[in-house]
Amino acid sequence: MRGKQFTLSEEFERPIPQGAIEEVSYLRGFRCIAGLDEVGRGPLAGPVVAAAVVLPRGFTHVDIKDSKLLTAEQREKLSPVIRESALSWGVGVVEVEEIDRINILQASLLAMVKAFRALTPLPDCLLIDGNQMIPAEFFQLTPISKQLPQQRTVVRGDQLCLSIAAASILAKVSRDTLMVELDKSYPEYGFASHKGYSCVTHMEALRRFGPSPIHRRSFKPVRDMCAIDTEAELGLLFAKS
Repeated sequence: MRGKQFTLSEEFERPIPQGAIEEVSYLRGFRCIAGLDEVGRGPLAGPVVAAAVVLPRGFTHVDIKDSKLLTAEQREKLSPVIRESALSWGVGVVEVEEIDRINILQASLLAMVKAFRALTPLPDCLLIDGNQMIPAEFFQLTPISKQLPQQRTVVRGDQLCLSIAAASILAKVSRDTLMVELDKSYPEYGFASHKGYSCVTHMEALRRFGPSPIHRRSFKPVRDMCAIDTEAELGLLFAKS
């Protein structure tokens, strides 16, 4: 791995011109720079999704910003613009079973690796939203590269870094689309509207119907509901005996 990993966000004072963080990396000798972000760490149901985007050097777009600052309609309009403008882009998905097995943080990082692997050519520098590096062993699950990419974390990267903001939009649109599709299989939970996040209607459906196959059993509200269901089943069993 090249050199020491470090955080970029502290190098800049706001406001930062679009593409400035990417340009700093190009000036340091990197040839292919990707922004990475994930969506879906907080929901009680559904997969976690990450995206990776390599934008042309010098590219700017005034409307591309943190996906959380955009409406669903704005994200839907920008998603094809990003895909068409990008030199390369990829999406990685980690399903509920894996989330419950390895925990949501590790699943988020694994989703980023999957998005990274979808890029051609593979970047030599990754700008990652937040403060968590991807463990080296995640890249070594398959022989994808002789040399690991440099990782640079950017706290509030979806607000400060253009390629990370673009990745946040692709990840959000991709996950929302998946949740709308899953709503067709589990319409009683309302996934099309709340996308698996905790809200009054979701919690009411969870209490009424119990967890679905796409609920995250490792998350406390779902785990507690599973325990209630188990206690109720045991109560019925003893009542019959």
